[in-house]
Amino acid sequence: MNTGSNEPGVTEAVTGTTKDEQPLGSRAPDFIQARRALHLSWQVGVFIVGLAVVAAGIVMLPLPGPGWLVIFGGMAIWATEFVWAQLVLRWTKRKVTEAAQRALDPKVRRRNIILTTIGLVIIAVLVAIYVWKFGFEMPWKIKE
Repeated sequence: MNTGSNEPGVTEAVTGTTKDEQPLGSRAPDFIQARRALHLSWQVGVFIVGLAVVAAGIVMLPLPGPGWLVIFGGMAIWATEFVWAQLVLRWTKRKVTEAAQRALDPKVRRRNIILTTIGLVIIAVLVAIYVWKFGFEMPWKIKE
């Protein structure tokens, strides 16, 4: 959509996208979008596949596996057809970018390094106490 203005940001404000984001809406091929019944079938198929992937991700949360990664993969599948999923993914991307920027802040990095060091020292002390008290015997082989 061209607003006729050469000002930067006007087109993005009208379409609701930024320069590096795609416009919202279906990304189905044109021949599918041209036929209402075929497009509806396409959307149902995309929804079912996305639902299966998200459900697998939810199952992986308590079990071994990349649960959150699979859930976001299912959301990405949904985002090929549904505006609500595209908006959720944009919000998630924005929040992850903000968190990454905060993590790269020198003060935050210094704090994280200090907390990690303190945690490792505590673990080392606990291991030293265990070895001093029980030796190198494993807990399931201790005879009292």
